[in-house]
Amino acid sequence: MRRLRFHPCGNFKESYAQEITVFETDFGRFWLLVGLVLLFGVLPFVSSPYFLYVCNMIGIAAISALGLNILIGYTGLISLGHGAFFGVGAYAAAILATRLGLPFWVCVPAAGFVTALTGMVFGIPSGRLKGLYLTIATLAGQFIIEYILVHWESLTQGTMGIVLPEATLFGLVIDGDRPFFYVIFICLVLVTWMTKNIMRTRYGRAFIAIRDNDRAAEGMGIPIFPYKLLSFGISSFYAGFAGAIWAFYMISITSETFTLSLSVEYIAMVIIGGLGSIPGAIFGAVFITGLNEILRWFTDLFMNMGMATGFGLNMASLRELAFGLAIVLFILFEPKGLAEIWRIVRSNFRLWPFSY
Repeated sequence: MRRLRFHPCGNFKESYAQEITVFETDFGRFWLLVGLVLLFGVLPFVSSPYFLYVCNMIGIAAISALGLNILIGYTGLISLGHGAFFGVGAYAAAILATRLGLPFWVCVPAAGFVTALTGMVFGIPSGRLKGLYLTIATLAGQFIIEYILVHWESLTQGTMGIVLPEATLFGLVIDGDRPFFYVIFICLVLVTWMTKNIMRTRYGRAFIAIRDNDRAAEGMGIPIFPYKLLSFGISSFYAGFAGAIWAFYMISITSETFTLSLSVEYIAMVIIGGLGSIPGAIFGAVFITGLNEILRWFTDLFMNMGMATGFGLNMASLRELAFGLAIVLFILFEPKGLAEIWRIVRSNFRLWPFSY
């Protein structure tokens, strides 16, 4: 009598280490390698300066959005001060570079740690507040930081802003869109890898437990307040790190950039990309930054066309309308965001030609 052999269908996991692995198959590792080769070996050499500039803005926004996704998507704490923390990182890097003469590679992580401390200070109310009340508390933090950046003129130069020196790394001057492209996207790859590994640790699992049910998490022995502060610190570090890179890229900074509108943009990235999804934060950064550029082009076009009739003046609010409409449509029709759409598309390719 012949003995039948049965083989597992799909990915059959036999240990917890296999369960939490980043890439389940060699197929995923192969396409990651192909993507990195195209990103670093092809894209910078075939793109126009304007397209490289947009890509750089996407990379910086993605780093900051990853941090906000840890706070909102994984820990369940809503913050309306992420744009202000981005500004703290930019100003911290500028002050360290101009006042203390520290190099680029020291200023950027140092600015991240300064912002992390600032974020933890404004995250203290999370020990007693949550939901709408915590949102209002972080909104107050946004306005407080905006006020400090404008009125502490002896430190921030007020409305005059700060001009940064050239960024140098290992004796090489980082000047122009292409060199910054490599710096930004290498940092994005490292930050994404770090985020993925944080969420695989006990800290990441504690964040998710607090998000799902903070009382149950506390009953399981998780200290709620320290972990909330840690989440605020990590999220703010990402924002400050991205803000520091942005400051060196822009060369000169002023406080007008770091307003509530920037915080709303980051929240839109997280919601549209997908809450609690690492690829979702990157997708959201691509979507919102691309939408910004498209709306800027349309606004300039309509303002030139409607200059005589006054129609162009009304088009100035097109950006805010488009952001609000995009958020509402995604919440109604795809609450899990672009990450869920990508998952469905990927699953369809994996299961083709079978419909099930």
